[in-house]
Amino acid sequence: MTALDGMRVLDMTQFEAGTCCTQSLAFLGADVVKVERPDIGDPGRGRARGESIDAEYFVNWNSNKRSVTLDLSQPEGRELLLRMVRNYDVFVENYGPGVIEKLGIGYDVMRRENPELIYARIKGFGTSGPRADYKCMDMVAQAAAGAMSITGNPDGPPMRPGPTTGDAGTGMQAALAITAAYVQRLRTGEGQLIELAMQEAMTYYLRTAVSRTRFGTVPSRRSANGENPFMAMYPCSPGGPNDYVYIMAVNQRMWDAVGLAIGIPELMKDERFATPRIRHENRQALFDTIATWTRTKTKQEASTIFSEAGVCASPVNETTELFTDEHLLERDFIKEIDHRDHGRVRILGWPSRLSKSSVEPVAAPLLGEHTDEVLQQDLNLSLEEVSDLHRRNVIGNEELGRTEIEAAAS
Repeated sequence: MTALDGMRVLDMTQFEAGTCCTQSLAFLGADVVKVERPDIGDPGRGRARGESIDAEYFVNWNSNKRSVTLDLSQPEGRELLLRMVRNYDVFVENYGPGVIEKLGIGYDVMRRENPELIYARIKGFGTSGPRADYKCMDMVAQAAAGAMSITGNPDGPPMRPGPTTGDAGTGMQAALAITAAYVQRLRTGEGQLIELAMQEAMTYYLRTAVSRTRFGTVPSRRSANGENPFMAMYPCSPGGPNDYVYIMAVNQRMWDAVGLAIGIPELMKDERFATPRIRHENRQALFDTIATWTRTKTKQEASTIFSEAGVCASPVNETTELFTDEHLLERDFIKEIDHRDHGRVRILGWPSRLSKSSVEPVAAPLLGEHTDEVLQQDLNLSLEEVSDLHRRNVIGNEELGRTEIEAAAS
């Protein structure tokens, strides 16, 4: 039995913030059914820009889900969704302002169909306030939350961060809120509305930076890779674009350990580095001393030596190196899945490890792959009724088309 066994999630999400949320719930054992537009589906699939098979981006954010295609612009398609929601515990959407209302499937409508429903909506700026009607995506949320203002060189412009925390970070918070609401519903029998604004969610990851604002009276500044040689990135051999090691030595024991690691045990007795103030004045000399040693090592060698000496350190891994990282491989974090279009591929695993709950990854669904299965399961429709819906394009015909192509190829 998995942690969220029995939870059923109706997923009307797209791109990343919503899909991250529902995939997180799926990895914890929830049954997630993704409702998509016929022929196009989640824009993250890449169909609208001409992709013939699902984009790798979509595959990475939609594991362990089933896909149903409904034409919600048709009254009958909308009615199918309203009937379906009666069988679900959770509904999640992250469409732009006004889209859900235009489709007539807002919280009040869905609650009438299922009074115990947990309805989660993710918006850029929420549904109230002067920016409620503004569109938003990941990096816009990061800019609005202040993340760009603290990223980059002190004498340069703000920079866009690498990770998509505005989306994925919001999605994880939504999954946590849904799980909490589900536990509450088990006690009270009552559903509820959950709203997350991406700007607000993103600020949660800036609390350390905000703690340097004197409670909102001065701005946090950009510091690039920092000015402290004991919390810095060092170049390594052979000098490639990502051949660096990052160290983070935060106390006297670690400072001493850095000296031992680089073969200069008396480093902290050097009068240039003896006190924090003097060390700051001579920070370039300290950096150069450490860098002279790191340049003689690969990033893996340097990281291992620092780590075994008791210093927090890591090589600056390229994203491809994650898939060959011996530590991640030994912990079975790198997973292999079979995808109908991509074949056997590797993906990253789920980071939370529960001793009493484990869910193996399943490849992201093809568009409409489970339409017939879910409609028959949820609504007790006969094969004839489903076929009629296909014929009138109330539901998508993607899986029928794929079956015909596969049959002709064989």
